[in-house]
Amino acid sequence: MAGSALINVMVRAAMKAGRVLARDFGEVEQLQVSRKGPADFVSAADRRAEEIIRDELERARPGYSFLMEETGETRGSDPQHLWIVDPLDGTTNFLHGIPLFAVSIALERQGKLMAGVVYNPVTDELYTAERGAGAFFNDRRLRVAQRRELYEAVIATGIPHFGRGDHGVFLKQLAKVMGETAGIRRCGAAALDLAWVASGRFDGFWEEALSPWDMAAGILLITEAGGFVSDLSGRDQMLGRGTIVAGNEAVHRRLLKLLNEAGR
Repeated sequence: MAGSALINVMVRAAMKAGRVLARDFGEVEQLQVSRKGPADFVSAADRRAEEIIRDELERARPGYSFLMEETGETRGSDPQHLWIVDPLDGTTNFLHGIPLFAVSIALERQGKLMAGVVYNPVTDELYTAERGAGAFFNDRRLRVAQRRELYEAVIATGIPHFGRGDHGVFLKQLAKVMGETAGIRRCGAAALDLAWVASGRFDGFWEEALSPWDMAAGILLITEAGGFVSDLSGRDQMLGRGTIVAGNEAVHRRLLKLLNEAGR
């Protein structure tokens, strides 16, 4: 499917940054043996990718505002349009030589998500969505999985780690969900997790303490693939609250119920 002019701009930026990340990713394994380790190298790779994306998007749509992981929010002359960008979602995976990471770019217009792109440069998997035009994996139309029972469902999540999140609350949630489902997966890149819900690889997903750039593109992918997304209270405040629950209608409803039963 030929993309719109907007999607083509976003894809071009994501793939250009992705090529640089893929090249840098090839160096990570060698850096693992150094005393200092690859952390500084990965941080530089992240910043390079962000600069590439910003340059590409500014050239194509001058004046749009930005919300980016590394540099934060920058107001442009057109405050109605906001690029929401994660140049390297899955930094820890990248750091350890695990090929599950992505570039994530979304465009918000007057508070509504209009377009999203998620790209894994190692596998060359490209996910795109535009409001009202559907979601696609490369050129194939996406639909969320149709399993309705949780005992058949594979659910993805993010696990809080050192210095992040409420570990006690997560363990309560995990106990509830794992006792009702066919399996739990933790891949380490929320943008890819959400893209995989949109593509039917995962039946559902939940996570807390996320940033807007982690999930903006993925939210649109899922809704355009026929799925349902909310925050943990069941409202449409994912970007503001930093929590997300996703799946088809039945899985989303059941998963939301279990998570709320787990309490705080």
